[in-house]
Amino acid sequence: MKRVLVTVTNDLSTDQRVDKVCTTLLNDGYRVLLIGRKLKNSIPISRDYKTKRIQLLFNQGFLFYAEYNFRIFLLLFFSKKDILLSNDLDSLFANYAVSVLQNKKLVYDSHELFPEIPELVHRPFVKKFWSSLEKLLLPKLKNTYTVCKSIADYYNERYATNFKIVRNLPTFKKVEVGKLPFSMDDKKIIIYQGALNIGRGLELMIDAMEYLENHLLIIAGNGDIYTNLKERSKNKLTENKVHFLGKLLPSELQKITPLADIGLSLEEDLGLNYRYALPNKIFDYIQAEIPILVSNLPEMKQIVIKYKVGEIIKLRTPQALAYQIQTMLKNEYSESILKAKQELTWDHEKITLQNIFKNLK
Repeated sequence: MKRVLVTVTNDLSTDQRVDKVCTTLLNDGYRVLLIGRKLKNSIPISRDYKTKRIQLLFNQGFLFYAEYNFRIFLLLFFSKKDILLSNDLDSLFANYAVSVLQNKKLVYDSHELFPEIPELVHRPFVKKFWSSLEKLLLPKLKNTYTVCKSIADYYNERYATNFKIVRNLPTFKKVEVGKLPFSMDDKKIIIYQGALNIGRGLELMIDAMEYLENHLLIIAGNGDIYTNLKERSKNKLTENKVHFLGKLLPSELQKITPLADIGLSLEEDLGLNYRYALPNKIFDYIQAEIPILVSNLPEMKQIVIKYKVGEIIKLRTPQALAYQIQTMLKNEYSESILKAKQELTWDHEKITLQNIFKNLK
């Protein structure tokens, strides 16, 4: 039975993509150990495969990445393994070093275009560091996959690699409806779920709530701009229309999302990482059987166009967005959503992953 060591830089609790990958490998007969971080607010987890969390001295900036890669290098080097699976560029260096020194198979899962994330747009030195690391390592990798065609094409053209595509699709779920911690009062519900970071279009949506009567906006998630968003809602006098639920477990969120009438994915075009984004929340909305409103960006809009499960934002102003939402609510998407729900599942997508691990180079 082959042993796979999987590394990520998060605390494991809400990373659904990595959980699905690990579970698939476990069901295919591999022994799996998932390694991540232990944070102050990390909640206990219980998985069918083994997990290990590392508590670091540094949790942000260069010292965090340096310490993490040093720690996992030692852990990987002295652990029994046959295959290493590195998730994203920030865990790749240690994995690559161990794979070379011990002649082990290395698989790389790129969740995004790491050097192109919006947080690095105004940090040229840091961006150059990650770009240089990517340029150094990616051409040397033989077993690679990523989340969408645009990113795969980008890497394959830039570095002559052979990235496969394994989208972050959810497992098929029957709709279970929970309760919100506040009264809905027969209002229309708009939901955003995911990280609260710059470029997610949340400021625009909060501003649009001024023009939407009898509507509520639910924001489920946490991140760098959480406090700023709450303050913006207060200043816009929309705080009675906007509810922040914080970071929820996937099992909790799956019962909240079906209560909504529209799901949002309004990322801005802030560099290639967002331009090529295909957020998993889009597919979670489809599993919850609610229509989606997405940005006019290539990967997102292709889902809407192909499956007819919602609309593409036409104009990024508060008034125009409010009007488009009101118009959407008059349309019917149920039949298309149910069809897409059957097709866009992990059971179909995992076949590519299984083939990669069956044919390691």
